[in-house]
Amino acid sequence: MSQYDLVVFDMAGTTIHDSEEVSHCFQAAAEETDLQVTPERILSMMGWSKRLVFKTLWTETLGDDHPELEPRIDSSYDAFRRILEHHYETEQVKPTVGCLDCFQWLHENGIKIALTTGFYRRVTDIILSRVGWDVNLNADYIGDSDSIIQASIASDMVESGRPAPDMIRQAMFRLGVADPQRVVKIGDTPSDLQAGKNAACGLSLALTNGSHSRSQLETEPNDGLLDSLAELKDLLK
Repeated sequence: MSQYDLVVFDMAGTTIHDSEEVSHCFQAAAEETDLQVTPERILSMMGWSKRLVFKTLWTETLGDDHPELEPRIDSSYDAFRRILEHHYETEQVKPTVGCLDCFQWLHENGIKIALTTGFYRRVTDIILSRVGWDVNLNADYIGDSDSIIQASIASDMVESGRPAPDMIRQAMFRLGVADPQRVVKIGDTPSDLQAGKNAACGLSLALTNGSHSRSQLETEPNDGLLDSLAELKDLLK
């Protein structure tokens, strides 16, 4: 029997190929709404709930009490949603290297798969549909042993997105996994690693072929840094 019952994966940059497209969508929305931000600052918040990114940036720019704060947040977030949805509806969407083989090995070993993401539900659904991972998911986004994934949790389904542990705990609850030590969390950002540690997961891992390099990730407490998902099954063996 495996030591683990559940692997909780991030989406963009971890299971879904991303060549900085998401950060480019952030940058385009910022430019469209006159928000001054550097690519490095955007990168530092990858993995967060997307509205929280704009809330943080506009608060840093205007201050907490500025009367235009909420309208500016809404304007940038609305632009981002439009740009991001158009991207995933029209551009190629494909799994990352080693992802499908990794999923197959987990299925064969009776380990459940959950996807969590800083995306909101609408764009999450677009991505799942484009790669065919929504097959057999019910209205609550829960699948069965024959589904490609067993759960999909978007950031707007919980109170707090990463680095809070809420999405991991929601996946555990919905899939009947009580012990966080039997859960593996893997993503490609510091906030993924932080969420895994905050949820007390048995392993909190990160990929170095996503949005952050090995040197950027190794400063965070972690249980392993992998070059691709092809390495995960060997680690879990």
